[in-house]
Amino acid sequence: MGVTEKVWDALTKVIRMDDKVERIAGAIKTQQVKIENLTERVIRLETALEIALASRGVKFPSSQIEKK
Repeated sequence: MGVTEKVWDALTKVIRMDDKVERIAGAIKTQQVKIENLTERVIRLETALEIALASRGVKFPSSQIEKK
């Protein structure tokens, strides 16, 4: 294999890796959005539960919910 072929193969591999990295980055961004949406939903559910329990006079133990 000549030097030119080795350089060409290396460049081709770099281009393929760059494409893979870009696809993975896009997938990670999509997953992050999903995680953030789920976090928001959990917060709303916790709030609804606390309101429902408070309206019945039940005190919701704060130790059960992790404070952030």
